[in-house]
Amino acid sequence: MATWVRGGDNGRMAAVTPPGWPEGVPPAHTPGWQDRAVLWLLDQCPPDYRAYTGWRKHPIALAWLTGRHLEGQVGAMRQAWREARVEIGPHVPADALDEILGQIEAEGIRLLAASRSARLLHEALQGKVFAPRL
Repeated sequence: MATWVRGGDNGRMAAVTPPGWPEGVPPAHTPGWQDRAVLWLLDQCPPDYRAYTGWRKHPIALAWLTGRHLEGQVGAMRQAWREARVEIGPHVPADALDEILGQIEAEGIRLLAASRSARLLHEALQGKVFAPRL
């Protein structure tokens, strides 16, 4: 059951998605949303995850596992940020280290956003209905 709000000039009803909902995935509880959610979730994981048909058949399990995978990736980026200067700093030019650190930061931000999106999908697959904020 989708949450609907009046939207646009024509007064039609539109489904609500919370901030952080993954781009390209229709609002929860609308036709076809779970199929698109599964594709999005698989895109966040290693390619080998596509071989496990049980996860496709049970998207809630895939969302849960994807969340764990992304949390691990966020942790890896945080650790890389902490260790980069010591571990690779002596082996690359200073400007390269700055570039590398900037890219680690950018990837960490991307992963945090993806982790939030995976949590939202997991909640929706558990039946949560998102309401608009006032």
